[in-house]
Amino acid sequence: MSDAPKELAAFPGKGGWKQDRRSPSLPESYHSVAVRPGSFLRRFLSFFGPGYLVAVGYMDPGNWATSLAGGSAFGYTLLSVILLSNFMAILLQALALRLGIASGRDLAQACRDAFPGWTSNVLWVLAEAAIIATDLAEVIGTAIALNLLFDIPLEIGVVLTALDVFLILWLQNKGFRYLEAVVIALTTVIAACFAVQMAYADPVIGDVLAGFVPQVDLITSPVMLYLSLGIIGATVMPHNLYLHSSIIQTRDIGTTLKDKRQAIRLGTIDSTIALMFALFINASILILASAAFYTTGQFEVAEIQDAHRLLDPTLGTTIAGTLFGVALLASGLNSTVTATLSGQIVMEGFIRLRVSPVARRLITRGIAIIPAVFVTVFFGESGTAKLLIASQVVLSLQLPFAIVPLIWFTSDREKMGSLPAPRWLTTVCWGIALVLIVLNLKLIFDVATGAVAL
Repeated sequence: MSDAPKELAAFPGKGGWKQDRRSPSLPESYHSVAVRPGSFLRRFLSFFGPGYLVAVGYMDPGNWATSLAGGSAFGYTLLSVILLSNFMAILLQALALRLGIASGRDLAQACRDAFPGWTSNVLWVLAEAAIIATDLAEVIGTAIALNLLFDIPLEIGVVLTALDVFLILWLQNKGFRYLEAVVIALTTVIAACFAVQMAYADPVIGDVLAGFVPQVDLITSPVMLYLSLGIIGATVMPHNLYLHSSIIQTRDIGTTLKDKRQAIRLGTIDSTIALMFALFINASILILASAAFYTTGQFEVAEIQDAHRLLDPTLGTTIAGTLFGVALLASGLNSTVTATLSGQIVMEGFIRLRVSPVARRLITRGIAIIPAVFVTVFFGESGTAKLLIASQVVLSLQLPFAIVPLIWFTSDREKMGSLPAPRWLTTVCWGIALVLIVLNLKLIFDVATGAVAL
């Protein structure tokens, strides 16, 4: 484990940041992973890991709900949204890790240092709302998986998800690399399960490729726009920007400009590869729903439980449903780990709440479990799909409040020193932010006028 001091001296940045002293991000893991000297491969392997913790958020149960609903209702059409969302994610995550390396701050700390107190507090509340929405989807997804595989009632399954708190503590006590290894192993299980299911589904490749071409209906159809924004929110998740800007600091990066440039390059390669891997899994969920349900005339398969029950008879194999449940469980376990870390980062960064690691994680997990228990007790299986999709739309609505500060910080030379984001990257990301804001405003208008029902 790292021997990093409890407080760090002021980070560089003349006039760009408040020059106070602060605790490092995730102090128990700060600079705990050595960066190996030597060949490019050895150095790259030192940065292998954070990208996969971030990629977990791109294949969580919220993605399952939106992709299942979109695939069964509209076939392969929404594949273009998944592709565009992944492109947005790659660029925005590159900015997040650049912020962490160049400034020594995660996004929550940066917001607290750059903005007046009231603005920072508003952003903190919005970030917590996004994490609650994320956790809600992941807790319910894990509970559904436990129910499908072991017949554990949803209410009990939701409570059991609290045990991941102790898994995180145990893994972090052993070292951050162990936490990364478990996440990567579970991600591999998800990919293997979907690879087998895709082989049984046998989608038409031409139709799949056509689905990656954007259609005008994505904007003109209120229902399709609603699902599209759900997919964007489930893919470009706000908490991942806070997470990545923090966990990149687990690497013991040198203090020289050369060291930091190299860390940005290697960290970006790691996250890009990981997110392309996530694209395969995320697209596979929608392709499976399209091939198994849409092409067979089953257009309203939105509940995860219904998809599980229908897969075996539709694909003609008795293992399809089991593989689906195993992948969902692995996805839920993975996602609750990273969401809990994000909750810790946001709480420490915005309001400097310093409590024991156990209490800190129980607080962030409890915030999600309480509403999840309420929903499962009063709505059972019937309302989980709508709740999961709505939670992802909430994430999309919150995205601009994380993206705009991130782009602003990373483009400011006063704040980033010699490592601001390239101008082309800043320009493209401002375009992404503008598109998201416009689409969110249109969704709000559609809901207000009754064109789409939540």
